[in-house]
Amino acid sequence: MFSIDAADGVTRAGIHRLQIVILAGNLLLLGSVVSADSDQGQRIYRQNCAPCHGELGRGDGAGAQSLPVRPADHTNSVVMKSRSDAFLRDVITKGGGAMGLSMFMPAWKGLLKEEQVQDLVDYIRTLAKPSK
Repeated sequence: MFSIDAADGVTRAGIHRLQIVILAGNLLLLGSVVSADSDQGQRIYRQNCAPCHGELGRGDGAGAQSLPVRPADHTNSVVMKSRSDAFLRDVITKGGGAMGLSMFMPAWKGLLKEEQVQDLVDYIRTLAKPSK
């Protein structure tokens, strides 16, 4: 880390502008990382979850028709607010049966990396609609 002061021939206004530029750059970098995680979560969801949970997360995917239990509706904000991120991660990695839910929800442990599971949880959170 370095320090710049006005004695080095740089004005305080110049230092302030430099700090703003650095802060703006960091915010842009952070924004691109968050966006990438959301995009990754959406891709994982579309590939692995949408066949049963549906493209919009309503539990109405094509595969849901052949299941005896309807898949979770990820747009139901009341239910989704009652589920912690840790619970959702466990359902994804351990499967529904291990968490007292449908045994038709498969376990993805070993198939998805830890960060992919978190990206998926973050994306699922975006599907819940506010309660009325």
